[in-house]
Amino acid sequence: MKIDPHLWEKISESLSSVLPITAIVLLLSVTAAPLSPGTLVLFFFGAMLLIVGTGLFTLGVDMSMMAMGEGIGVEMSLSKGFLPAAIVAFVLGALATVAEPDLQVLAGQVPAIPNLTLIVTVALGVGLFLAAAVLRILLHVSLPRLLLVFYALAFLLAAFAPANFIPLSFDAGGVTTGPITVPFIMAMGIGITSVRSDKNASSDSFGLISLSSIGPVLAVLLLGICFQPEGATYTPSPLLEVETTRQAALAFTATLPHYGKEVLTALAPVCAVFALFQCKTRRFKGTELLRIFSGLVYTLVGLVIFLTGVNVGFMPAGQYLGATIAASGHPWLLVPIGMLMGYFIVAAEPAVHVLNKQVEEVSHGSITQATMRRCLSAGVALSVGIAMLRVLTGISILWFLIPGYAISLGMTFFVPDLFTGVAFDSGGVASGPMTATFLLPFAMGACEAIGGDLMTDAFGLVAMVAMTPLLTIQLLGLVSRLRREISSRVLVSQLERVEDCVLYFDEEDAA
Repeated sequence: MKIDPHLWEKISESLSSVLPITAIVLLLSVTAAPLSPGTLVLFFFGAMLLIVGTGLFTLGVDMSMMAMGEGIGVEMSLSKGFLPAAIVAFVLGALATVAEPDLQVLAGQVPAIPNLTLIVTVALGVGLFLAAAVLRILLHVSLPRLLLVFYALAFLLAAFAPANFIPLSFDAGGVTTGPITVPFIMAMGIGITSVRSDKNASSDSFGLISLSSIGPVLAVLLLGICFQPEGATYTPSPLLEVETTRQAALAFTATLPHYGKEVLTALAPVCAVFALFQCKTRRFKGTELLRIFSGLVYTLVGLVIFLTGVNVGFMPAGQYLGATIAASGHPWLLVPIGMLMGYFIVAAEPAVHVLNKQVEEVSHGSITQATMRRCLSAGVALSVGIAMLRVLTGISILWFLIPGYAISLGMTFFVPDLFTGVAFDSGGVASGPMTATFLLPFAMGACEAIGGDLMTDAFGLVAMVAMTPLLTIQLLGLVSRLRREISSRVLVSQLERVEDCVLYFDEEDAA
């Protein structure tokens, strides 16, 4: 049976992304942090599923989600009036958030607030801010100004919220932008701006993810202020213990239906919105619809395999590694080891592949996929290092979030708008399932071993992962701008010299 060359290409890309973190875990398991054989087998099975799942998912996104999102975005920009576009964005954002699996986990971490109350509130926040993001593009409103206002409001609310809700609220901004909604929303932004010919069209196509990520932060902070709960606790799920490879295989197959149901539930709102859109506009024809349907099947199967692999295989390994290193005689090793894992693990996030490809296409190659990977990896490495430092010392996350966002928002006035939109979208994309199921358990295992407070010391890692790419990618934009200015000055200087020479020879000829 011949494998589709496009699928083989995607699986090869996934293999190159997953191998480094697999090698790091294997090296740690035989040196600084020995793992039990069962945990190591689960990890290797999970890595294999990760490679196949990511390959299928990225191929499916290319075939379906991108076309669906871009088509809806084009029709939004062509519709009469802004209200229909805002309503569609609100409904899509709210429904997709309610179905987001990671939000169910977040709700379970706040027992003082009813699960349904938290889920509905966060969903409304995402819906409202996605609608605001769409209106921003249609009305040509500056993204940096909106980001400055909303993040200033977030930190103002943080001053009145319970301390153990602050890391949780900023983590919420990362977990609610999942691997299904991110490619669809990004493509929708490109579709909305594709009918424009002004110079800001490319930069305005980004920013939907960044604004949508602020809604959950504000929602959880407001809930903490309004409910004034006595405390938020977290009870980690029991980890699997296996003794044979057959038991390991059964552990994965037993959870496949669970994650299949989760992915179907998360995919349903997007498919429902697209079905209504197709019935009304008839935009896509027979072969295009068949390609989109095939892509949705690839997306569904790939994401189920991916989530099964990371949740069953990576979570136990992450927690055991963190606990073992923290309990050793050298807990400070958490910082460099965390940074090393953070540098490589972001490349395995499925939505990151989609983002990097979109950025290269929209920027016409001025921002390459390789450049994006390096900047995101550097940012995530820095964030995980800071998160491990917080686990060791118990420093409040606000000591890092406030100056980090202040610098990031200040840089928006000096870097090209395209880099600002890409940077703030990257924060939501980088903090995906791999962060939640490997790096966060790593921090939690270390925090438990040291005896720290999980809610204030371990949580907040997702928030840090979402923040640092804003700095690294905007720094890239600043360097790019300086290079262009230097090049233009050199060119002007050379032209002036040529002009002086011409004038000199003209004067000589006249004489």
